[in-house]
Amino acid sequence: MLPIAILAGGLATRLRPLTETIPKSLVPIHGEPFIAHQLRLLENRGIQHVVLCVGHLGEMIRSFVRDGQAFNLSVDYSWDGPVSLGTAGAIRKALPYLGEAFFVVYGDSYLPCDYRAVEDTFVTSGKQALMTVFRNEGQWDTSNVEFHDGQITAYDKRHRTPRMHHIDYGLAVFQRSALASLPEGPHDLAPVYQNLVARNELAAFEVHERFYETGSFEGIQSLTEAISRQ
Repeated sequence: MLPIAILAGGLATRLRPLTETIPKSLVPIHGEPFIAHQLRLLENRGIQHVVLCVGHLGEMIRSFVRDGQAFNLSVDYSWDGPVSLGTAGAIRKALPYLGEAFFVVYGDSYLPCDYRAVEDTFVTSGKQALMTVFRNEGQWDTSNVEFHDGQITAYDKRHRTPRMHHIDYGLAVFQRSALASLPEGPHDLAPVYQNLVARNELAAFEVHERFYETGSFEGIQSLTEAISRQ
C-alpha cells in the first residue's frame, strides 16, 4: 500500500495546559499515548511506511515511536524547523520520503475505515488527489463539504453553506504533483483542496464509519470510550 504522512507538528492550543509539556500525539488514551493506537490501526489496515511530520515537541514523539519497529512499521521523520510549516507546507517538505503518491492523515485523527478501498478509488480516479468525506450533518464537528452524486462541489472551512452536509473525514491521498509546485515555507491544505476542486482534480470517497479525534477534550473522552469497548 501507499505510504502515509501523519501531520503531527501542531501546537494543539485547544488542549492546553496539557500540551504545554507533551505533544498531542502523546496524550494518554486508555493507558497509552494516542499515537500507539493510531499506528496500530494503520498497520492493521495494511500501511507499512509512515512519515511523521513533526515540529512542536517532536523529539518526544521520536523518542517514543523510534523507527516504528515496535509497531511493525517503517517510520521516517520530517521536521518543520524553526517555523511551523502548516499542513500543506509540512507535506511539501516531506515529499522526498513519500514517493509519487501517498496518504495523508492528521496527527489527532483515529479513522477506522477501509484504506485499501480508498487507495483503489484514488488510483481509478486518475486525479491528483482524493478527499474522504463523511455525512456528518453537524453532529461531530461543523460540516464543510458539499458532496453530490459522488463529487465534491465545494469545500470551505470558513464560509459554510446550507448544502454542506458532509465533512472532511481526515484521510486524503495525493499525487506528488499536487503539492510539489508549492514554494517552500508555510502553507495550509484548505486552499490546495479548493484549487483542486476548481480544476476538477479532487476525487472523493464517502466513508460511513464515524471519525474520532484527540484535538479536544470531548474528542479524547469519546475515543477513550470507543477503544475501551474494543
